[in-house]
Amino acid sequence: MRGDFRSRRTPQRPPWALTEEAFLKACSRCGDCVAVCPTQIIVVVRGFPQVDFKLGECTFCGNCAVACKDGALPRATRKATPWAIKAQIAENCLAKKGVECRVCGDPCPVVAIRFSPRPGGPPVAEVDTGSCTGCGACVAPCPVAAISLA
Repeated sequence: MRGDFRSRRTPQRPPWALTEEAFLKACSRCGDCVAVCPTQIIVVVRGFPQVDFKLGECTFCGNCAVACKDGALPRATRKATPWAIKAQIAENCLAKKGVECRVCGDPCPVVAIRFSPRPGGPPVAEVDTGSCTGCGACVAPCPVAAISLA
């Protein structure tokens, strides 16, 4: 629907980002977080950094938070949770359509994607939200873009 901005999602900011309003006020758009990201998933959109999981995963190395001198990415401690997003698998998942596919589970560093057997079809991917870190390793490999983080 043209002009309907209600469905617009807040961009995924780098780990440990302040709330969106506070982040936009604090971030000076210097690009230091972009330059130090080892997986190069932090990109600039409309002048501000955001994460693009189609490019890879977040390793939670903390380089972006260390590089941020503006306080927009305040990583208080090594154990501070970087964000609350989790992987979600959409209905266009190949396994849900009867096609054998497990490509999303292979790159998951914490084995948060499991495959439950089902009668008459291939195992279906399920996300264990308790162990999913929201790193995004599962997003890029999906051949039908059925995985998102929210």
